[in-house]
Amino acid sequence: MILEALSYTFMQKALVAGIAVGIICSFMGTFLVLRRYSLFGDGIAHVAFGGISVGLFLGVFPLWTAFIVSIFGGLGLQKLRQSTKISGDSAVAVVLVSGLAVGVILVSSSGGFSVDLFSFLFGSILLISNEDTIMILAISAGIIATLTLLQKQFLHLTFNEEQAKLGGLRTTLLNYAFVVLASITVVTSMRLVGILLISALIVVPNITAMMFGKGFKKTVFISMSIAVISVVSGILVSYSFNVAPSGTIVVIAVGILVGTLILKSTGLLRKVDIKTPSKISHNS
Repeated sequence: MILEALSYTFMQKALVAGIAVGIICSFMGTFLVLRRYSLFGDGIAHVAFGGISVGLFLGVFPLWTAFIVSIFGGLGLQKLRQSTKISGDSAVAVVLVSGLAVGVILVSSSGGFSVDLFSFLFGSILLISNEDTIMILAISAGIIATLTLLQKQFLHLTFNEEQAKLGGLRTTLLNYAFVVLASITVVTSMRLVGILLISALIVVPNITAMMFGKGFKKTVFISMSIAVISVVSGILVSYSFNVAPSGTIVVIAVGILVGTLILKSTGLLRKVDIKTPSKISHNS
C-alpha cells in the first residue's frame, strides 16, 4: 500500500511539501513557544482567514491577500503588545477575533462558503499543484535560511530582550522581522493542515521536544523530527484509510506527545519542567 501511494505524483508532491512545512513550523515554533507566543499561530491563521476571504471576495488569488493581511496583522499584534499594557495572549486574542470577524462578514457578503475556502480551513495537501509545491519549497528555504542567520539575535530577544537592547541589538526591528517570518510560516503551512489546525503543528512537536530537556539546537532537531514523522505518517495513513490528512497529522503528533508524557511519568525520560522553557540553554 505504501509503495503504491508513493508511485503517485500527487503523493510525492504532498510528501515533499509536507516535510518542508513540518520543518519550518517546528523551527519557527521553537521560538514562539519559548517566547510564550504559543497562540500566535492560531491568531495569525484566523487573520489569514480574513485575508483569504478578501481575496475570494475581490476575485484575486486568495493566498496573496492572506500573506498581505497576515503580515499586517502580525505587525499590528506586535505594535499592540509594545505600545499598550495588553499581554501577549490578550493581544493575540484581539487579532484573532478581528480577523475571524472580517472573514465571516466577507464570506456572508459573497454568498457563503466555497470549496476553495474549505480547502484553506481544513487543508488540502493532496491537491496542491506543481506551482504550489515550488512556492512552498522556495518560501521554506528562505525562512530556514533567515532563522539560521538570525538565530543568535532571536535567542537573545527570547531569553532577555532588555539585555539584548543594552547589547546593541535593534530589538524593535528584529521583533518586527520575527513577526513577519512567523506570519509567512503560518500562511505557507495552511495548505498542509488548514487554518483550524495550524497552531497544533507549530506547538505540539515543540512541547514534546522540550520534555527531553536538551539544549536549543537538539530541541529544534527533535522537534523537526517529530514534525516530519507526523507529516509523513499522517499523509500515508490518510491515503490508506481515506481520511483527512490534516487531522491525521495532528492526531499522530498529539499521540507522540502523549507517548512521551507516559515515558516521562515512568521515569524513562529525565523530568523537565516544560512550563519553564528558559531552562533550554541557547548556548548548547
